[in-house]
This record gives sequence, structure tokens and C-alpha cells, in this order.
Amino acid sequence: MLPKFIELKKNCKKDMTGLHEMKIALMGDCATQHIATAIKGFGFTKGFAFDVLDTDYNQVIPQVMDQESETYKFGPFIVLMAMCVEKLYEEFVAAEPEARASFAKKKIDEYVAYWTTLKERCGCKIIMFNFPEADDRVYGNFGSLVDSSFIRQVRELNLLLGDKAQESGNVYIVDVAYLQNAFGRSFLHDEKLYYSAKMTFAPDALPYIAKEVVSIIENITGHMKKCAVLDLDNTLWGGVVGDDGLDGIQIGELGIGKAFAAFQTYLKELTKRGVILAVCSKNDEDKAKEPFIKHPEMVLRLEDIAIFVANWEDKASNIRYIQKTLNIGMDSMVFFDDNPFERNLVSSMIPEITVPEMPEDPADYVSFVQRSNLFETISFSKDDSKRTKQYREEAGRVQLQASFSSYEDYLKNLEMVGQALPFDTFHYPRIAQLTQRSNQFNLRTIRYSEEDIKNIALDDNYVTRYFTLKDKFGDHGLISVVIMKKEEEALFVDTWLMSCRVLKRGMEEYIMNSIVAAAKEAGYDKLRAQYIKTPKNSMVEHIYDNMGWKALGDGNYELEVGNYENKKTYIN
Repeated sequence: MLPKFIELKKNCKKDMTGLHEMKIALMGDCATQHIATAIKGFGFTKGFAFDVLDTDYNQVIPQVMDQESETYKFGPFIVLMAMCVEKLYEEFVAAEPEARASFAKKKIDEYVAYWTTLKERCGCKIIMFNFPEADDRVYGNFGSLVDSSFIRQVRELNLLLGDKAQESGNVYIVDVAYLQNAFGRSFLHDEKLYYSAKMTFAPDALPYIAKEVVSIIENITGHMKKCAVLDLDNTLWGGVVGDDGLDGIQIGELGIGKAFAAFQTYLKELTKRGVILAVCSKNDEDKAKEPFIKHPEMVLRLEDIAIFVANWEDKASNIRYIQKTLNIGMDSMVFFDDNPFERNLVSSMIPEITVPEMPEDPADYVSFVQRSNLFETISFSKDDSKRTKQYREEAGRVQLQASFSSYEDYLKNLEMVGQALPFDTFHYPRIAQLTQRSNQFNLRTIRYSEEDIKNIALDDNYVTRYFTLKDKFGDHGLISVVIMKKEEEALFVDTWLMSCRVLKRGMEEYIMNSIVAAAKEAGYDKLRAQYIKTPKNSMVEHIYDNMGWKALGDGNYELEVGNYENKKTYIN
């Protein structure tokens, strides 16, 4: 349940010391003061201290085009553009009839010009609302077929917004049209408020608008959900498999089994875009696995589950084991369980994990999870669909390690092969995605869009490397990124990040050897680097010290290339 708008207003007055500070410039062609309040108040609930510049009503053009505008003086990290469909309609009806069929194309050119100017002048990220469908019904049902109808142009404009945002690389769309479809036009919009005060969103809708905006900001800053941890009995199927038996659980055609099958189908779709699934069940393991293996109407199978934990230990302990095995942040996990006692236990013992209050009726599971939008993302690459397989392979590596008397023997047995290559067009999406998602092993935590990565790759002032790793269990894929900037006297390590899945396997040493080799190849005798501390990257605070670099103070380091001795690694 989201907080009410009045609660968000109260949040704005609370002490935000120690929260993640961020500047947001808000502009729009509607009144935006309540939007600003809702975003600031909702940000507080997610650990953000937003400094929101709420620009004047309907001043988008001067704010964007005037280089001396308050937006540019403010220096925002994010510009939020709140354009409303009501103002869009006013422009549409003012257009000549023959121009209406190309109205959407004209508007998208205008918006792209805004985005380009904003990026060039302040290097900001841009978040823009799309348009809820508002049909004037001039053509009735025939409107969806007529190029010059308003509803047809709104739909076309929303598609163009998505396409152009993808092309831009630094623009993100808040799907206001979805919110209207989910909650209704009367919930989202108050006609009286708009006519009297030019406010496009009703007060009750503002927390939902703010939630979507903040979800995108969380992703931009590397905070996203990566793993769904699943209970089994009465969560993935109806009944208790240990008591009811394989034939007695409700899945598919039996009882309310279709609702559980629909929930499984949704979870399986999440795996295709990179969310990993884990099982945490109080059960005998053989009984818990039986439906995944034998039940003909199960949608999820064992190969869809990255790690399967079924025993009679408390679920908080088992979730900690899952988190440690997967080597991901606890705050990137979501725990689904039908039992309020188990939910309360886990949320009390592990405050970082997200524990949704599941509906009592399984028929509501899918719509609840969809509306909760727990797995927001701002990027997708082909490698995402391989993630479950990679984490299953990782669990195999953990089991293998336990069978060796020394860690060195274990590393030798893995038969690891690494590659270090310059950025290429095929890998731009995955490289950008890693810069956006990596938090723990990330020396400076600089975020780059796909367009940024392309520009860096084509710029002779940079030396780039991406790293891959595979072993006898499988292919980890692209797991590390290094960006080095050419300076007059040294090569500067602008970015070094790595997936935590491959920690302590000699990959750090392999990468450092490659960094030094790249410096030699570029003709440099000296390397410079920097560590910028964040709440999540303390694990790499001393990595340059441990690699033999000279500390200069304030997180700065340098290395004489000629004095470096290659580090030992078992990666070929």
C-alpha cells in the first residue's frame, strides 16, 4: 500500500541527513508543484534526499533554450519533463486539419530537440512522462482507424517516445499511459483541478506517479531488484505437497490451479529478461522438487531455478545462504510467501530484503506483482536471458570448492579462460548495463548510457577493455569493464567494475595485468587511478594498495608501469 499524498508532504519536512542527495529540475506544461512534493516525499522513503527545482508553469522552452535559465544554473543530475495530454489536445485542435495526421511526428521532433539541448548543455539524465490516452470521441470508435484523430496521434506519439528514448541513451519514459489503464482515467485525472489550477494529476494518483519516477531513478543509480525468492506451498501451487501429494496440489486445471499457473508464467517471463529465481521452502527437498520434475502442468521447471533450498531451517537463515551463494546484495532480493508469519519473520530479521504483502486470493497474485513493479529496469541485453543458467553453474562451483583441500587446487581445477578486448558494437548494451548495475566492485561508480559507451569507444582519447571468463562449468560472459582516459603524463583508470560472481578467482589480478599491458601498449610509463567511496563499494577500498600502487591521499593512486610485476593468476 502506497503512502497517501498528505504523508508524502510530511516526509518533505523530515530530516534527510545522510540520504543520497540528488538534484532534479522539474519542468512541464502543467502545474507541477504537487508533482515535485510527491517525488521528494516518496524519494525519502527510498533513501533519497531530492533537491527539486520546480520551474514556472509552462516554461519548458525558455528553461531548455536559454543558456542562462535557472535549470542550467541549478546543475541537475536529472531533468523531469511533465508534459500533459490536456495541453497536447489544445495544440492538436489548433493545428490545421491537413497537419493533424503528422502531429505526432512534429511533436516528437520537438521533444528530441529538447533532449539533445539538455544533454549538450548540462549532461543530465532525462525522465519524461508519456501520455495517457484521452479520446475526444469526435470519430467515436472509428477514431482508432483515422490518422487525423487525436487518439490515433496520442498512440503514435507514445510509440515514438519509446523509440526515440531508446535511441538517445539518456532518456527514460514514465509510463503514465499504463497507470491510467490500470487505475482508470477518473483516478488519474481530476477535470475540476485541471480547469481551476492546471494540475493534470489527481492527488490520489500522485504517489503512484512518484513511485514510477523514483523506480527509474533507483535503476539509474544502480539500485534494482535482481532475484525473486519463492516459497512453494500455496505460493507456486495450491495446497501442501508433503500432505496432499503430487496429485493433490492445485496447479493447472485443478481447483484454482490456473491462478498459480499464471503466477508461474509471469515469473518465467521475468527470467527471460534477467531476473533470477530461487526457492526457499520449509520442506523435504525431494518432495519439494517433485512437482518441478513430474507434474505435467507446472510452468516452472528446475532449470528455471538458480538455487533451490528446501529444508526445515528458518527461512531467514536460508535466504542468507541463498544471498551468499548468489553473491548479490540483499537489497536486490524480493521474497514471495503466502504466509504472513514467514513474511514478518524475514522482514524483521533481514530489513534490507523486500517482502511484499501478498494478497490472500491467489487469483490476485499476478496483478498485484505487476502493479507493484518490483522489477523495474532501464536496460536489457541478450546476456540477461542467460543469467539463470550462469547462477546455476555458480552453485555447482560452490559445491566443487567444498571438495578441495586448498583453494589454490580448486582454482586450478576450474580450467578458467579469460579474454580482454576493446569495446565493440555488439557489446555496447551489456557494457552500459554493467556500469548502471554494478555497485560493490566499482571503484568510482560512474554510470554510462549506451550512447556514452559508444562515444567513448570511438574516442581516441580513451583505451577500453571488456573482460569475459569461462570455465569447465560454463561461460560467465562479459563480467568486467575498464575505461582508461589518456592524460598528458599518465593513463587514468576512469572506470573499473566487475561482477561479484567472479570474485576471488584471480580475475582481479588478470585485469590488473591487462591494465598495465594496455598502458605499455599506449606508450605510457605511469598509471593513475582513484577510489571514490560509496555506501556499497567498501569491498574494493584497498584493492589498489593490495596491487602495489602508491597511495597519494584522498583516494588517489599512481603506478610506475616499469616497476610492476605481473600478478599470479590461474586464468589462461
